[in-house]
Amino acid sequence: MTDTFVVVGGDAAGMSAASKAKRDHPDLEVVVFEKGEWVSYGACGMPYYVEGTVADLDELISLTPEEIIEDRDIDLRRFHEVVAVDTVARTVTVRNEDGTFEQGYDHLLLATGAAPTTPPVEGVDLDCVFTLSSLDDAEGIREALEAEEVTEDLVGSSEGAVVQFIRDRDPKRVAVVGGGYIGLEMADVLRTRGCSVHLFQRSDHVLSHYDEDVATVVEEHLREHGVTLHLGSAVEGIEGDAAGDAEAVVAEDGRTEVDMVVLGTGVRPRTALAEEAGIDLGPTGAIATDEYRETSAPDVYAAGDCAEAVNVVTGEVDYVPLALTANRHGRAVGQTVAGTPTLAGGVARTAISMVVEMEVARTGITDEDEAREYGFDPVSRTVTTKSRSGYYPGSEPITVHMTACRRTGRLLGASIAGTDRAGKRIDTVAAALHEEATVAELERYDLAYAPPFSPVWDPVLTAAKVLNSAVEGE
Repeated sequence: MTDTFVVVGGDAAGMSAASKAKRDHPDLEVVVFEKGEWVSYGACGMPYYVEGTVADLDELISLTPEEIIEDRDIDLRRFHEVVAVDTVARTVTVRNEDGTFEQGYDHLLLATGAAPTTPPVEGVDLDCVFTLSSLDDAEGIREALEAEEVTEDLVGSSEGAVVQFIRDRDPKRVAVVGGGYIGLEMADVLRTRGCSVHLFQRSDHVLSHYDEDVATVVEEHLREHGVTLHLGSAVEGIEGDAAGDAEAVVAEDGRTEVDMVVLGTGVRPRTALAEEAGIDLGPTGAIATDEYRETSAPDVYAAGDCAEAVNVVTGEVDYVPLALTANRHGRAVGQTVAGTPTLAGGVARTAISMVVEMEVARTGITDEDEAREYGFDPVSRTVTTKSRSGYYPGSEPITVHMTACRRTGRLLGASIAGTDRAGKRIDTVAAALHEEATVAELERYDLAYAPPFSPVWDPVLTAAKVLNSAVEGE
């Protein structure tokens, strides 16, 4: 009898695992349960669909259900929700429109993803208050922006609730709550669509996981392009009008009238299924796994935005809900289940965003207080240099903030901001982190040079050079 590999969740981690397992072990029975409609889609592209750069929602689909079933021979079952896991009987309980049934497994992957967090304030359930965590959310926001007179129902919440616009609306004043990746990308998108954007951030700077130097560069850029920042101003409530639509955001700095609100206040791992099955969670609150993504239950794996990973800088577990992590770890699980145990690999918190044509990226640890908590002796330096040779047309400033351990010289992390091909330079630093390189070693990296692409000393090398001098006490 052939083994059965059951996957809970049909997006990045789940479908990567299912596809790889079936490719490597064609006789393996692979069953994927997805509680909703959408599978195998590019969630990171949703802001660009809202913007209109991506014209059709279908363009975000990597594999159609038909391709998954017919071409990859995977038993995909949409609108099937796994509601319980029995790790002793090795079964999952599945609910669909016809009722519930049991499905046995030999190997099980929990790829349940993450859910958006919402501020604990009144008004988050009003009409025209959105999160952005599913294709339905993206469609609802775009339709709301494009509607001058809307009389039909629009799906606009991450849990699938229906938002009905019952009167004319032409949203021009939009509040974005949260200054992280999603918040800044949506502020950019909404500004592009002609909206007046107010960005509310509880802390004193946007991008709270970045250092202050780079965050300040981003803030100045946002203001120059018309985004009104409300920093250090926690949202206390969202007021509605008589029709039940959002009317104003009330924050610590006062009341701001708006037509629409987008919440970008982070995500939390979906772990209820694991918890109820007695599977261990880790210190981050996400599902704990070993280096092969196996959980505390035998032959039960977890990958993607519901699971922890090991940070390559600290060696400790971390929670990094990003797309590459999900795809990479899902693929590793698929290989393991197919018979080739495969390490999933660590994470460095590497991320990149586009904010009003400014590329912003980070990797590793740049917060000195956090670095000290992990036993490092941090030292940081910030440099602003040019993206190309100064005489070559198109050269623009790039700011690089870099951190190392003074005691060992080990590179700990960096962040970068600039408008001319700045962001992907972070990959050089990320590679160095994975190799546990010192900042002196990074300074000696043989990077490509030609005037149209960089100065002789690439901005990353310049930052490493300046930081290494500080490490050496010069």
